[in-house]
Amino acid sequence: MLKRSRLLFAIILMAITAPHMVLAQTQTPLAQTEGQPEAGQSEGSTPAITTQTTTQPSTADNTADAATELDALDADEAAGEERQAGLPHDLSPWGMFMAADIVVKGVMLGLAFASIVTWTVLLVKLAELGAAQRSASLAVRELVAARGLADGEAAVGRGVVGRMTQAARAEMSASEGVLDHVSDGGVKERIASRLARMEIHAGRSIAKGTGLLATIGSTAPFVGLFGTVWGIMNSFIGISKAQTTNLAIVAPGIAEALLATAIGLVAAIPAVVIYNFLARAITGYRQKLGDASAAIERLASRDLDVRRAHRQHAQRAAGTIAKVG
Repeated sequence: MLKRSRLLFAIILMAITAPHMVLAQTQTPLAQTEGQPEAGQSEGSTPAITTQTTTQPSTADNTADAATELDALDADEAAGEERQAGLPHDLSPWGMFMAADIVVKGVMLGLAFASIVTWTVLLVKLAELGAAQRSASLAVRELVAARGLADGEAAVGRGVVGRMTQAARAEMSASEGVLDHVSDGGVKERIASRLARMEIHAGRSIAKGTGLLATIGSTAPFVGLFGTVWGIMNSFIGISKAQTTNLAIVAPGIAEALLATAIGLVAAIPAVVIYNFLARAITGYRQKLGDASAAIERLASRDLDVRRAHRQHAQRAAGTIAKVG
């Protein structure tokens, strides 16, 4: 701006002094030819005219040169302003990541890895829970339609519910020697205890990995905040070193800090939502296992009642034969 003002001032001075210079150059030949005859005067007038005609184009050329220089200066200033406006480095996400401090880069990479883990757990658990819930639902329907533990075991086949049915049958077989001499309450309690422990184990197994989602959802915002604080600290350090508050010094560090915060939120919000979704799905699966356990206990109780009825019928038949004899 100072150069531009000087050029404008020079142009104005040249425009003011140009007529006086032309008049002085015209009067000088006239003064030299005052004492000469009229023919000389006519000859002297010719140089004056010649001087005037040669001086005016020179002044116009100087003015044009000054205007051209002024336009060039304006173009240089415009280019300088464009460079000043584009002085901060690339503020795209990738550009900010590449220009970030090593600590901020580590924070961003850690949060990105946590986000990948979150979506991986979601995909794996969706497949696992879908298969487990379908198997449990089908097994519950088969157990409800069965007439005893043997029929139920043959119908459900393998799987968690199949192992629970096998465990109940194993307990019945282990208690075979005392079933005819003691109450069947002890057998029912032992079957219920085994089924409860198997149900808890199956629920814990299906819930593996969801704790990681809870950890990511609760800590990712604070990790991103750490990256934010570090980036802003670097911005203040840059201001202190440059002794200026120019946007070119402040903007990159602040942008990197905000990017770390954004990545932290991107990692935390889906983790919380997915954790809640999987928690509800796991609760539904545990309820299915509870239904299966109840169905197995009913089948075991039915088998015990049938066994008692057969024993009593046999005893009555034996007593009748003894009386007849």
